[in-house]
Order: sequence, then structure tokens, then C-alpha cells
Amino acid sequence: MLAKYNLKMPHSVFSGEDALENICGILEENQVKHLAVFTDQGIRGAGLLEAPMARVEESGVDTVILDDLPAEPTYAEAQKLVDQCKACGADFIMAVGGGSVMDTAKLASILMTDEYGIKELLDTPTRAKKCIKTLMIPTTAGTGSEATPNAIVAVPEKQLKVGIVNTEMIADYVILDAVMIKNLPRKIAAATGVDALAHAIECWTSNKANPFSDIFAIQALDMILNNIEKACDDPDAMDAKNQMQIASFYAGIAITASGTTAVHALSYPLGGKYHIAHGVSNAILLAPVMRFNSEHPAVKERLAVAYDRCCHENKTCTTVDEKAAWMIARLEAIVKHLDIPTSLKEFGVPAEDLEGLVESGMQVQRLLVNNMRPVTADDARKLYQEIM
Repeated sequence: MLAKYNLKMPHSVFSGEDALENICGILEENQVKHLAVFTDQGIRGAGLLEAPMARVEESGVDTVILDDLPAEPTYAEAQKLVDQCKACGADFIMAVGGGSVMDTAKLASILMTDEYGIKELLDTPTRAKKCIKTLMIPTTAGTGSEATPNAIVAVPEKQLKVGIVNTEMIADYVILDAVMIKNLPRKIAAATGVDALAHAIECWTSNKANPFSDIFAIQALDMILNNIEKACDDPDAMDAKNQMQIASFYAGIAITASGTTAVHALSYPLGGKYHIAHGVSNAILLAPVMRFNSEHPAVKERLAVAYDRCCHENKTCTTVDEKAAWMIARLEAIVKHLDIPTSLKEFGVPAEDLEGLVESGMQVQRLLVNNMRPVTADDARKLYQEIM
């Protein structure tokens, strides 16, 4: 656990019933003249942009909508939107979407006045400074991108996803309104929900865990474990959806104060090479990696504490071993209930790709160093073999 730690958070967060109504006030407060709205065509096609844009139109602000962004974008694809934003002369950015949309908007917020671009930030992420304020409105519960200083982009030449981390990218404003996730397809709700679950339990068991991150990680873990299935299964379960949205935000804060571990590290090659959705990649690896990690005494103890906090049913486990095993079994049960694949066979990943996966996964030392139990190349190989 860290001996020194800090907490950085968005400036203002609005949540609860009709939280979208705060858009006009935010635009007025910042005397916005030219607004750039980052989204994607899937969000527009699903009608999710309509409610936020109705508030924007009330304000009378000149607006450009930037929606030419694919799922899981490469750094070059994200750069296209950044360039469009620079060209339109925006003085404020609003992002309405999932992780990729918010990540790209955050990158734009620190590149508006610079001649270099995202590619240069892959090696020197902290060189850029914020030039324009941002409002994040997540449409999943989820990625936690609305709370973090991270932006994830695919790097095709490395067949890997890379995280650009710069605290200047932390959002200025966040709106969490459960109406934005009410009609989210179950498949997307499940994958993004398990992503938030991974954030919470990884930060809770991270080498960088600390009193600040623990507050948010354990609360997020409790809320997700006890709401994710209902939130995904029942379109009308608005309380569960609201709980998931807040929990996703809390887990994002935990990332900012702590950091994810080997689940995320080993999942990045799966997205980078095979374009497996980020949440699905994490879901496939979640139980295997946590089972591996639970052989470390400190992780086992933390899982036992999590059981005491998060198990709301009749508590039958009494020993640390039993409690840790229950937590891992609960992770497996959630992934199974949500019909998320647990094997790479379903994505056509050939056995001969194993060594390439190991090599790519071991490159993600930024996250592997957070894992309490050290991960060697042989450990990574065994973990990948388990899911192939």
C-alpha cells in the first residue's frame, strides 16, 4: 500500500433525477460561445444525443457535433476528431458517449493549441496542458472515463492498446443521469458493467491501494456486486442503473488514486490485436487473474475484507480462504449470468498466437507493477493458456 497518496477529481459532478438540466447552467457559467460535442454514430442512432442536445439548444450556443469515431479507436482515428475540434474553434467540449468518446474528448482538451498530436503523447503523455474545459456525460456504466486522467487508444503497429495518463485530462464537469443508460443494450451494459467491476476490485487489491482509493474502490465494489445483474436484466430497474452509474464513477476515482493491475494489463493485447471489446477482454481474464492473485496473502486478506463488506446474503464463510474463494466465485457467477464469453475460442484466437500475447501483455508494465503478486512471462503464459 502506498505511503504517500493524492486524490484528483472532476471539479463539479451532478447526479440524480433530471441531472441533464444542469447543462444550460454549465454553459452559461463558462460563457460558452462555440461548443464541440464529441459522440459517435451509435449514440446518435440510438437517440441518446437528443436529451443533452435539447438542453444545449435552449442555451443558444453555436454547436458542432463530432461523431466520426469508431469503437475502440486507434490513435490516428482519435486524432481525426481532435483535428476537427481544433478547426472549428471550440471554446468548450461536451462528450456524450462511452469510454472511447470521452477519452478522445479529453485528448482534444489538452491538444487544442499544440502542433503535436496523440502519437507524441504515447511516449510523453504529461507534456500537454489543458487548453479547454470539458463536460463528460457517460452513456454506459462503465468505463469510469468521466473520472479518470486516462485515455486509451489502440496502437496498431504494437497490436496493443496504450493508456495515455495526464492529470490535465480530468474532466471539469460530469453529469451522471441514469436516463442515459436506461435503454442500453444488455450486451453493452454487461461488458461495461464488468469493466467497472474490474476497476473496483483491481484498485482494491493494487500495490498502489491507499486510504483515498480504498474508500471509492470498496464502495464501488459493493454497489456493483449487488446491482449489476438487475441493472442489465431489467430495463426499468432505474435504481439499480443509477447505482451502477455512480459506482462506475467511484471506480474511476479509485483508478485515479490507485491503479488497475494484471487484469487490465493482460487484456490490452486482446483489444489491440483481436478488437475484442475492452469490457469483454477484462471479463474473460477477471476470475483467472484474481484467482492467481489470491495466492498472495495480502490479496487474500483484502478479498476477505471485501466479502465482509459486499456479501449481503447469509454470511456462511468464516475463514479468510473461504471468503476469498466466495469473492472469486461471485465474479465468475456474474460473468456467466451476463452471458459474457469466458474463452478466446469464441473470437477465433489461434493457439499459435500465445507467445505474441505473452510478449505484448508483458509490455504493459505500467499496470503490471501494480499487481501485488508479481507476474512473470511464464505466469502470463499460463493465464492466457487458461482462457484459450
